Amino acid sequence: MKIYISGKYFERSEARVSVFDHGFLYGDGIFEGMRSYSGKVFRLSDHIERLWESAKGIALEIPFSEVEMERAVNDTLLLNGISDGYIRLIVTRGEGTLGLDHHLCREPQVIIIADKLALYPNELYENGLEIVTASTIRVNPSMLSPQVKSLNYLNNILAKIEAYKAGCAEVLMLNSRGEVAECSGDNIFIYKRGELRTPPPEAGILEGITRRVVLEIAVKTGLRVKETPMTRHDVFTADECFLTGSAAELIPVVKLDNRIIGKGKPGEITKKLLKLFQEETRK
Repeated sequence: MKIYISGKYFERSEARVSVFDHGFLYGDGIFEGMRSYSGKVFRLSDHIERLWESAKGIALEIPFSEVEMERAVNDTLLLNGISDGYIRLIVTRGEGTLGLDHHLCREPQVIIIADKLALYPNELYENGLEIVTASTIRVNPSMLSPQVKSLNYLNNILAKIEAYKAGCAEVLMLNSRGEVAECSGDNIFIYKRGELRTPPPEAGILEGITRRVVLEIAVKTGLRVKETPMTRHDVFTADECFLTGSAAELIPVVKLDNRIIGKGKPGEITKKLLKLFQEETRK
């Protein structure tokens, strides 16, 4: 595996960043997780655009142009000979001091890792996930915008620990108002009474790229779509439920807190949207 670090490639065993890098010391940095299909990064320009927005949100100057960044991502994918895989693009504040002063940091570090990834086994796509509700609450968006995809993922990790202890692969997170926000690494959708619903940005969610694609597909197919506040009751009483994310793609959910959703198996709308999403990734 060849890992890109600020213009140079290193073997995995030799890839290093400074222990004084503020990305390591404080989670001071941003990232994007992307998928490639047949050697092409899916919605690469959308991911790069969001990376630049995240950087602007934390006053981080990326030392490349967007065109140069896209080229670096594609070159890393090609060098590693990966056709269908996962790409992690990271930009840190760079090496600094033990203090919080960002202006003392040197040149930001750009890291690109391309590898193969299978987040969930095939049987979960066929049979559906069981998830639980976390006691860990999503960070209030008035404190830190969820649109900044930062390296500080402790909030999500604590929720993921709850999922692991419950024997589940994912976990539902609520916001400070008790509304459904998202899962530890995925957005959530339900289908109920002929309408596809998902929490709005105001619920404290990251507006995922895959979420955006699914909304586009749903509108094209004539589905009624609504971004609206949701509670666990809405999920419990939904006809169908599924999650979306770059790594997960689109995966059905059949139980929440040990309560069966719909008929307890992936629904027809979920399966249709998954098929259409897969077709979209292969264009």
